[in-house]
Amino acid sequence: MNLKILYEDNDALVIDKPAGIVVFPEGETKGNTVIDALLEKYPDLKSVGEAPRYGIVHRLDKDTSGLLLVAKTTKVLIFLQKQFKNREVEKKYTALVCGTAKDDYGEIKTLIGRSPQDPRKQKAYSLEELNKIGKREAITEYKVLERFEKYTLLEVQIKTGRKHQIRCHLAYIHHPIAGDKTYGFKDSPMPEGLTRQFLHASYLKIQLSNGQTKEFRSELPEELEIVIKNIESGILNLE
Repeated sequence: MNLKILYEDNDALVIDKPAGIVVFPEGETKGNTVIDALLEKYPDLKSVGEAPRYGIVHRLDKDTSGLLLVAKTTKVLIFLQKQFKNREVEKKYTALVCGTAKDDYGEIKTLIGRSPQDPRKQKAYSLEELNKIGKREAITEYKVLERFEKYTLLEVQIKTGRKHQIRCHLAYIHHPIAGDKTYGFKDSPMPEGLTRQFLHASYLKIQLSNGQTKEFRSELPEELEIVIKNIESGILNLE
């Protein structure tokens, strides 16, 4: 697996993760993961943090592409993760959702916890939920980039980093991510050419251990660009 490295210094690196690859093994994960590929090239990562994630600072779902930050030392890992915990990191995603969003901007603020109906999924709960055990506050902001007949292209910014947060939150407001087999609805349309969830980690702004604040950007992958062009051209999925 050849990982595209967008930035590297003595303390950290930023990779452009392709879709379809698990970041680090969990549960019954089989096959190559991002951390497997990183350990081949950077064997010293085995001394960073704890197995199985080692120097991985934050996570991306298997079928989400885009920017992933990796620390090369445990000291730097703690330094970078602290910024995520303190909500000092700016993270933006590009998402194509089903349906036409009415508002140009929006904020989704809920509790998120494991779904009692399906342990693979997360569920959004009202902030007034009485039973808060196992549920944590999650905040997602979005703005509309472009509207289509059956879809809306969004820029999504997360203020917290809960598991499946964006996918869960957008389904919660009845705009599930196009192609999301876990959080999509039974009647959700599917754009022509889309083979995975349309979610891409496109922007990251964080202070590195040398004191510099860096911004990183990842362009939309070609396969997602093609999906947008198909929608703009009116090409329909006839399945």
